[in-house]
Amino acid sequence: MASAGLQLLAFILAVSGVSGVLAATLLPNWKVNADAGSNIVTAIVQVHGLWMDCTWYSTGMFSCTLKYSVLSLPVYVQTARATMVLACILSALGICTAIVGMKCTHLGGDAHTKSHISFAGGVCFITAGISALVPTVWYTKEIISNFLDLTVPESHKYEPGGAVYIGFISAMLLLIAGIIFCISYIKKNQEPWIYPPKQKLTSTWQPKNRLAYNLKDYV
Repeated sequence: MASAGLQLLAFILAVSGVSGVLAATLLPNWKVNADAGSNIVTAIVQVHGLWMDCTWYSTGMFSCTLKYSVLSLPVYVQTARATMVLACILSALGICTAIVGMKCTHLGGDAHTKSHISFAGGVCFITAGISALVPTVWYTKEIISNFLDLTVPESHKYEPGGAVYIGFISAMLLLIAGIIFCISYIKKNQEPWIYPPKQKLTSTWQPKNRLAYNLKDYV
């Protein structure tokens, strides 16, 4: 029962992580630049995401521009696009696999098969977490390096946006969920590895009368 409870907790964390990774991938606020201008009327907020750039004006108006050209984007943005999409796919696959392998479901066959399936789901979650963690860390590093560069004008300096934090937290949730699923599998299969099952010795002894009877058949 304790293992089933841990799997249920890991599944809840995984669902939260999948939702966060999907939201971070689609949100446009990966980096934010607030430019106050000369007065409050011209104050604007510029946000840049993986797929579009948006500008909010103090009047309440906003406009967004899609990034159609892939080759014109920086390398870290291209990498973030690919890895975040990969994280969404792997985490969705992990959810489907974990549902089949969880002990509280009636899918996947016997307990031995379900344990292997749950382990595969954990591997998917860990891979998805790493795929989401790499772009968030790399993107944050580029923002900080650009912000600390003295040659860059103040109007071109940005700060990490909410999507970066959501992506980082979601990646950690996926990693924790994957580790829990893998640990539950290892704990279940730990005893046979340490103490291999004893082989039963088969006796070859036969009664004398039966042996004599068998020999008479050949005479």
